[in-house]
Parts: sequence; structure tokens; C-alpha cells
Amino acid sequence: MKLRSKDILGIKELSVEEITLILDTADSFLEVSTREIKKVPTLRGKSMINLFYEASTRTRTSFEIAAKRLSADTINISASTSSVVKGETLIDTAKNIEAMNPDIIVIRHSAAGAPHMLASLLKQSIINAGDGAHEHPTQALLDMMTIRSRKGRIAGLKVAIVGDISHSRVARSNIHGLTKMGARVFVAGPATMLPRDIESLGVVAYSRIDEAIRDADIVMMLRIQTEREKQNLFPSLREYATYFSLNRKNIALAREDCIVMHPGPLNRGVEISPDIADGPHSVILDQVTNGVAVRMALLYLLTGGGNS
Repeated sequence: MKLRSKDILGIKELSVEEITLILDTADSFLEVSTREIKKVPTLRGKSMINLFYEASTRTRTSFEIAAKRLSADTINISASTSSVVKGETLIDTAKNIEAMNPDIIVIRHSAAGAPHMLASLLKQSIINAGDGAHEHPTQALLDMMTIRSRKGRIAGLKVAIVGDISHSRVARSNIHGLTKMGARVFVAGPATMLPRDIESLGVVAYSRIDEAIRDADIVMMLRIQTEREKQNLFPSLREYATYFSLNRKNIALAREDCIVMHPGPLNRGVEISPDIADGPHSVILDQVTNGVAVRMALLYLLTGGGNS
């Protein structure tokens, strides 16, 4: 089996079979990162460009590590150190990159739809590393990998996603992916951070964290997306933490064997207390580890791996 598209633009476009293929392939690559020499020659001669118009630590670094562990050449371009600061448009930047003939372009951009535009214009494979408040497909894939590895399945599990749902591309991609894979998804956040039509995506919405996380198998906390907010959506961080932080008291409402997730970066003491972030329920660092394997799998599959 192979992926139907040359691009990874969103979870919404992927089938259950494609998601399963990606997760199974990622499982097979996980072992590479435990070797003394963490490199295989799989993509020798291939090249990947990280084109990031927004700040990133985990996503950008893990894409670079993933490519290097597969022996691909990697080039990192940040908007702040590129010709963007001289007025060059995204399309002109992309067309110039295309003329250098890389194999894959990974893009993060503040504008929703930017990766889709590039995919329609360029022959290279485009991977969406986050576009505005739209989607972050590779984060959802690594989250599903983490859930499956810890719980043995995704179907039938109760997943609570708590925080700034309106502005979160992570929430949107996870909702698409988890519901598609058979999980029951519940979301919670201040009313000002919940899209009015959120339940049309197949989730149940609450305005209180306690209701969402009760009997949950997975609790996924999200940070407040202050960089995307046009106005203050709550009185203060202290008040937000009082009503929507995951802490030792309210986590008792979830299942005893629940796992706690967070896409990062953490705002300790705001959406999650330090003792929960570092506690036995947390799989936050597992998510980071699995992110490298998922991105290795995507680079492999998009460059022809698994075509049989």
C-alpha cells in the first residue's frame, strides 16, 4: 500500500488505511533512534527543506533529525534570516526553492492554506508542519502513535482535549484523526475558546474541564494560543488556571490508568501543573520521541517507500 497523495496537508484528507500505514511504518522506525549509530541509508541522495515562517522547537528539530537518521540532506530556512525580510513573497521563495530541485518541502506558516497553495504549484512533496489555526497533521499522527503504543488501540477510547480549541491546529487535526480512528472525543474550554460549530466535527463540547475529563482514557492539554488571539478571551491567567488547569485534584476524575498529553510548549502552572506534567500519567516526552519516528515514516513513504 502507498499514500494516495504526494503531499501531507491535513489529517482530514487521510483515510483510516493511510493513517494505519503511517503509524505502522513509524513503529518500524522507532528502533533506529535507540541504536548506537542512529542512521540508516534509506534516503541517501534525497533532500528536504524546512521552510519555517513561525517559531518551532520540537517540530522543526524532529523533522531535521528524522531526515538525517534516514541519511537525507537537510536545509533549514527561517523567515527571519531569508529574503522574506527583503519583501520576497511565499510563492517566489517556493519557486526559487523548487528550481534547486529538493525532494520534500516542510512548511510552517501563519496563514491557513499556505501548504495547500504550495502543493498546487510545486512538483515537490509538501508536508504541512502547521498552518495558522487550521491543521498540524504530523502532531496528530505522533499523538495517535503515542496513544496506540500506550493503550494498544485507539477505537473506543475516551479522549478529552482541553484548552484553546478555537485557535488550536493541534486540536483540529486530532479531532479529525481520533474520531476517524474510532475514539470518542470530548473538548472543553472557556466559551470564548470553543468554536460554535465544534460539535459538527463529531465531538461533545463542555465549558468545564471536570465534565470533559471524567472517566477519560486520555487527557490532552493545550496551551493558550496568544499569538493568534485578536482580543483577550479571559480575565487573567490566574483565573484561567483556576478553572482549566489540569492538576492533582481534577485528574482523579479521569480513569486511574489515564495518560496525559501536551503538544508543547508547556505553560506550567497555567494549563497544567508541574506535578502532573512530570508525573506518572504524563507521556509528553514519549510524544516527542514518537514525533521523530512519525516524521521518518512520512519522509520514507512520500519518497516512494512502501510502494508495492
